[in-house]
Amino acid sequence: MLQRTHLRRSDFILPVFVCDGVGVKNEVTSMPGVYQMSVDVAVVWLAEMAHAGFRAFIAFGVIDRIKKDANGSEALRSDNLVCELIRSVKAQKIEMAAMTDLCLCEYTSHGHCGPMTDDNATVDNDATLELLTLQAINHANAGADVIAPSGMMDGMVASIRTALDAADFSHVSVLSYAVKYASAFYGPFRDAADSAPAFGDRHSYQMNPGGAIEEALREVDLDLSQGADMVMVKPAGAYLDVISAVRQRSNVPVVAYQVSGEYAMIMAGGRNGWIDADRVIVESLTAIKRAGADLVITYFGERLKELIEQ
Repeated sequence: MLQRTHLRRSDFILPVFVCDGVGVKNEVTSMPGVYQMSVDVAVVWLAEMAHAGFRAFIAFGVIDRIKKDANGSEALRSDNLVCELIRSVKAQKIEMAAMTDLCLCEYTSHGHCGPMTDDNATVDNDATLELLTLQAINHANAGADVIAPSGMMDGMVASIRTALDAADFSHVSVLSYAVKYASAFYGPFRDAADSAPAFGDRHSYQMNPGGAIEEALREVDLDLSQGADMVMVKPAGAYLDVISAVRQRSNVPVVAYQVSGEYAMIMAGGRNGWIDADRVIVESLTAIKRAGADLVITYFGERLKELIEQ
C-alpha cells in the first residue's frame, strides 16, 4: 500500500531484432532468451506479448553482410525488414505502439552510424542527416507510430521532425536518444544486430561516460528545442543520476534503455547461481523507474510476464 514505485507491463518497450527468412528464430549467444526473428515469427511473438499487456516495441533490422555498404543503403529501402515488420503488425491490428530505431549502423559495412568523412575519422554528420530523413519517411509510410533516432548526430531531431511534418506525418512522434553514452555495456547488442564498428569506436559522436550531467542536460535541451516528443537516456543502470536529472529538467516523457550488457550480466549471474536473477530483474527495473523513467526499454519481457502483474 505504501510502495511508491510500481512496475506494470505497459511501462516497458520490447526490442525486436528482425532478420531475413521465414520461420527463423536464432538465439543471440551473448543474450540468452533473446532472438533474431524473421518477420512471420516476430509478428506472432508480438501478438502474444500484446495479449499479455505489453504496449510497445522497438524494431531493429538485422541484414546479411552482403547487403551492407558504406552508406547503409538497405536502410533506405521502403520494403526493408523493419518496414515489412511494421506493415505486418498494422495489418494484423496488434495493439502495440510501433517504434523504430533510426540509425545506419546496422546497415553500413563499417558499422558506424552513417557515411564516414574522407579521412575515416568520424561520421559525416550532414550527409547522415539526409539519409536519416529518408529512412524516417519510409518508417512512417510503413505505419510507425514513433521514430527513435539513435545516432547522436547534431541536428537530427530538427531534420527528422521537419521531414515528417512536410510529408504529412505530424502525428508520428520522435523519441530522441538524446543522452547516449559511448558505453562498454553495448557489446551483446552488437552481436544481436551485427553492428560492431569495423574500426575505431564511437567516442567522436556519442557521449563521454565521465562527462558532467550538465552536458546531458544540454543535449536534452537541444533536442526538445528541435521538436522531440520524448527523450531517452542510454544506458540506464549505471546512469540513474542522469535519468533523475533529465526527469527534473524535462516536461516530456523520459525513456531509459536497460541495455544488452545489463541484461547479459544479470542472466549470466543467474545461470551461474551467483544472484537471484528474478529478484535482480525486478529490483533493477524498479530503480530505473524510481530514478524518473516513465518507460523502459528492456529485454526482460518474457520474464516480466511471470514476475509482475499486468
